[in-house]
Amino acid sequence: MLKVACFTGGHNVPSARFRIRQYIERLHDYGIKVTEFPATLGTYPPKMHIARPLWAIGTLASRIPSILKSYSYDLTFLQREMLSTFETLEPLTKRPRVLDVDDAIWLHRRGQFAARLAGRCEGIICGNTFLTEQFRQWGPRVTMIPTGVDTDKFVQGRPAEKPIIGWSGMSAGFKYLYRIEPALSQVLKNIPDSKLRVVSDSFPSFQEIPGSKVEFVRWTPENEVSAIHGMSVGIMPLDDSSWEQGKCSFKMLTYMACGIPVVVSPVGMNIEVLSHGRIGFGAKTTDDWVNALQSLLEDMGQRIEMGGNGRQTVLQNYSVDVVAPKLAETLRQFAEAY
Repeated sequence: MLKVACFTGGHNVPSARFRIRQYIERLHDYGIKVTEFPATLGTYPPKMHIARPLWAIGTLASRIPSILKSYSYDLTFLQREMLSTFETLEPLTKRPRVLDVDDAIWLHRRGQFAARLAGRCEGIICGNTFLTEQFRQWGPRVTMIPTGVDTDKFVQGRPAEKPIIGWSGMSAGFKYLYRIEPALSQVLKNIPDSKLRVVSDSFPSFQEIPGSKVEFVRWTPENEVSAIHGMSVGIMPLDDSSWEQGKCSFKMLTYMACGIPVVVSPVGMNIEVLSHGRIGFGAKTTDDWVNALQSLLEDMGQRIEMGGNGRQTVLQNYSVDVVAPKLAETLRQFAEAY
């Protein structure tokens, strides 16, 4: 049994949940025992700047006991950095170390901390091709492993009866919704009984879309799947920049796992996922968004076909059952190469 000490950003951090925690039980079946050490106070700083020094000190101090425990394990797994945008106590953990990255973290602080952290690790796992190409400049052994979807949880539901455009994500991502608001507003006007469902931690503030056309669903772990099941089409708008190219398309993949067709910005990994077949549309311009959304909302047969194709694409390429053995093999290879 290979014993892995895993340092994550906290109990409620999505990357910890989807990049490691959902694999723990399956990895055990492959002879790998993972113990998670989540950050007690979180990896990311509080909004109040005055509280950040105390938070940083407390976060690092709380890490010391788990760092000492890492020396009784065979491998240390770092799910990103311990303190957001800094290299801190990582060199004190047990070697060999594996760094897991699912965002373009080098864009913060000119990338210096990311390059140093990568150089401290014997192996690096990246969530998409764009990240992999960047980290190959800094690390000796780099492997690409996508973020898997638990297809036993994110199951296919019945087709939505009403025309519902759906978006799910943290409120920090509202800026992407606002970018395509003109297109969303036009579609909602053209199809009178249509609505926009926003699954998030707070209500968005639209300028052109009236509140009566918005269904707000407060996200919880318990309702994240049922909220997607009520959608006719799932959207993932993005800007075309280096940060967005580092995204791992997880939002898009969860829609697809639930049998929902997608309309997404053809940026980064989204392009790769779209290339698997008729699962939805890529949209760049306002007209692209309007045409794609109306085409799906007005044609249930097309929605069912594309939704089914999307579900099969996830099952074959991005499910936890497909990703887990790859992760297990990679961890063993890194441990044995040290």
